[in-house]
Amino acid sequence: MLTPGEAARRVEAARLTDEIVVESVEIRTPFLQWGPIIAGALVAAALSLVLITFGSAIGFGVLSSSPTWRDASPALTVASGSYLLLTALVSFGLGGYVAGRLRERWHPTAHSNVVEFRDGVHGVLSWAIAAVVSGLVIAASVAGVASKVVGPATSPSATTGEPLIAYELDRLFRGDRHPPQADLNYSRAEAGRILLAASGRQGITPEDRAYLVRIVAADTGAAPPDAERRVDTAITAATTAVHKARRSAVILGFCTAASLLAGAVAAWYGACSGGRHRDEVAPPLSWRW
Repeated sequence: MLTPGEAARRVEAARLTDEIVVESVEIRTPFLQWGPIIAGALVAAALSLVLITFGSAIGFGVLSSSPTWRDASPALTVASGSYLLLTALVSFGLGGYVAGRLRERWHPTAHSNVVEFRDGVHGVLSWAIAAVVSGLVIAASVAGVASKVVGPATSPSATTGEPLIAYELDRLFRGDRHPPQADLNYSRAEAGRILLAASGRQGITPEDRAYLVRIVAADTGAAPPDAERRVDTAITAATTAVHKARRSAVILGFCTAASLLAGAVAAWYGACSGGRHRDEVAPPLSWRW
């Protein structure tokens, strides 16, 4: 039979042995394993690009280089945003699962909360890398498409907002016969800047409106009353086009931010699920809910 002193010494020796085992596990297994993180990020980025491309092909794109996209119905806008959210959940969730499943197994004595937290961190890091890579690829693709659609500037005085209201400018300067001395390139650029200013909160000033009427009458040969009607129609149409473009930009930004946040949550839980499958541990009831 052990004396109280011997029992206390054995308990203390067992405690020290457990601490040494835990410390050795901490030293052998690093906090971050970049191999699974990069693998999960590549899987998430590839799947998200595939799903986004497929969605654009079937009409669920949240951004288009065509100016008629701004006339899309609210239902199509909601469907496009929902598809983007679903894309983020599926792609980042799978990437997080891969990152958690491929990570090295911890020692059985390690606490489950610590293991789950580190699996989740690996999933979030995979999400961050995949989001940056996907954003760079999408930005480069959109820039390439926009440069092909817009084309090189025909004049150094051309305004960057002219493609947004190009049709309105065409109608404004439409005519069967233009005066020989008319410089339509500079006039279109100047009229485009005036129309963009008119779409602001303060609207168009009487001086700008009168000046725009004189430009249209001089470059198209139209009568002053006809030029005034053209200017009023162009102002209304340009204001509507700019407001729709701003609304589309707000919808795009909100859908993108919400999808990225949802993707981060999906990556965290996907990595935790992959870690539990790796360790062959059943999740608790609260986690399943």
